[in-house]
Amino acid sequence: MRYLIISDIHGNLLALDAVLEAAPTYDQVWCLGDVVGYGPNPCECIHRLRELPHLTVAGNHDRAVTEDLNLDEFNADAQEAALWTRNQLSTAELDFLAQLPERRVAGEFTLVHGSPRHPIWEYILAISTARANFDYFDTSFCLVGHTHVPVIYTTPRNDTLTRCKAMAPRDAEELPLADTARMIINPGSVGQPRDGIPLASYALLDTETRLLSFHRQPYPIEEVQEQMHRANLPPRLIARLSFGW
Repeated sequence: MRYLIISDIHGNLLALDAVLEAAPTYDQVWCLGDVVGYGPNPCECIHRLRELPHLTVAGNHDRAVTEDLNLDEFNADAQEAALWTRNQLSTAELDFLAQLPERRVAGEFTLVHGSPRHPIWEYILAISTARANFDYFDTSFCLVGHTHVPVIYTTPRNDTLTRCKAMAPRDAEELPLADTARMIINPGSVGQPRDGIPLASYALLDTETRLLSFHRQPYPIEEVQEQMHRANLPPRLIARLSFGW
């Protein structure tokens, strides 16, 4: 089976469509949350995802839009974008987001948004945080989003307390899923990358060859920014798309 792994679309339809067009044939989409929030096309992103065979988990912005998280936990720009997004969505679209689970398990893979320890909120940005989280999932591999930064954390099986390392994947490089290691894998963000590269980020997984690859895809950033201007979304959210931060 071949899987397209995406996360943090954040209402950016043009980035999502660019990824879907560029990705080779796949059997299913695995989406790691934050379908909405920040971007100008939340309804369209939900519709596009639902048109595809998919497994999707909830992100913190999805929960904020459905009022399952207190907006006081978010910064002012995120609050404003969440309120705007909430007003764009139909009851059916809000129900779709509200019914997304916090965790899914598919074979050897656990899917969450933030971390297996705290699926909605925790950021895995450091090796120490990654090391602690290996105790919170039972599968060989865990897929996470939330940070908007592509990375792989690996640890030898049965050795999570002593050795854990991080690796920044190279574009299009095929990486084997080793039987001797466990991994926490972040594909980066489709709609708002934050690693200094303003290109949509995603990953591809082939469970037959046991190969994983990461990819970057250009999309019309200025067109998305113009849509955000017309929607009166916060200027900082508009500007950051140009710089990937």
